[in-house]
Amino acid sequence: MTLSPVCESPLEDPYRIPPPDWLDLGLEETLAEILPELIQLRRHFHRHPELSGHEQQTAALVAGELRRWGWQVSEAVGRTGVVGELGPAGAPLVALRVDMDALPIEERTGLPWASSHQGLMHACGHDIHTTVGLGVAALLASVSDHLRCRVRLMFQPAEETAEGAAWMRADGAMEGVKALFGVHVFPSLRVGTIGVRSGSLTAAAGELEIEVLGESGHGARPHQSTDAIWIAARVVSGLQEAISRRLDALHPVVVSFGKIEGGKAFNVIADHVRLLGTVRCLDLELHSQLPIWIESTVQALCRGHGGEARVHYRSISPPVHNDPRLTELVALAASDLLGPDQVQWLEQPSLGAEDFAELLRDCRGTMFRLGVAGPEGCTPLHSNSFAPDEGCLSVGIRVLTLSLVRWMGQQEP
Repeated sequence: MTLSPVCESPLEDPYRIPPPDWLDLGLEETLAEILPELIQLRRHFHRHPELSGHEQQTAALVAGELRRWGWQVSEAVGRTGVVGELGPAGAPLVALRVDMDALPIEERTGLPWASSHQGLMHACGHDIHTTVGLGVAALLASVSDHLRCRVRLMFQPAEETAEGAAWMRADGAMEGVKALFGVHVFPSLRVGTIGVRSGSLTAAAGELEIEVLGESGHGARPHQSTDAIWIAARVVSGLQEAISRRLDALHPVVVSFGKIEGGKAFNVIADHVRLLGTVRCLDLELHSQLPIWIESTVQALCRGHGGEARVHYRSISPPVHNDPRLTELVALAASDLLGPDQVQWLEQPSLGAEDFAELLRDCRGTMFRLGVAGPEGCTPLHSNSFAPDEGCLSVGIRVLTLSLVRWMGQQEP
């Protein structure tokens, strides 16, 4: 296949000189040699997406590539996860986590390497993340004799369902790790730039299920029944109104419903409606109180319209908290590689969730945002036309590799 043009990285500017610790290791030459192969790997991942917990083919390909580059590989870590290790035994251990799963979305990009699996798509950039992880693996393998610490690469399944990090953690993937790095694509930033933020990066998140119970009846005589669909509509709008009037606006809360099920026939008043949604909040104390507040609010709304409710709440993920020192390390590495103007300090956290936070229970870590918007811009994450610029691959690989190398250089021999 002929490679299509990709956006040039700032490092290809002839007036820009990468830092000595990058050049002395010969990493630029190695990356230039393997980048065409990595682009083809990314396109293969994109063409063959797999849902959360079903990443068997992706995991097999990842494991094979890691072994080819001399990494010690463990498979089926956290069900379909893959772990690779490299470096001297007994040395301090640093880790990089990337995710592999896709989404149940029908792709509409029209790209030659668009998904070949109907109804499945890499619409959140995890194919980019996986490829960046393999690029880091190849570069570190090329300088394995110079590694002062042990490196663990974690290819995680099921991030989209917020289960994979807990699975890998339960299988011991975080044992002994002293620092953890992560990356996520960011369509609001142009390719060639990264975004960093100390402290809160993402929100705490929960999954909300509400069953609205009414009484069925004939569609011609709704006054003789209790319409669960009508009550469910009041619940959706009433919760939003209650948030704006009953909760502190300085501590934002987002409740979004993504699925609604109910009814049996066009002329029968529904007696049962099921709502599925998500809850996001930046304030941990408030987030812990939300299940009780939502329960009481929903029950009051349903009783006020003659129905009943069953409310189920599941905590998905705590917020990602970026360690300031590790974040500064990434920012400095990116600044040296890309130029200071290419590093943006993000003023606000995101209300999105990321189960990378589950892994931070065991050690300090940081995740940065990787710009993927090309000259035409980029549609949002989870869009069926999401098409990141592949120029981001080399940027992510460079920033993460140099960050890991510099972390190792800071450790006691």
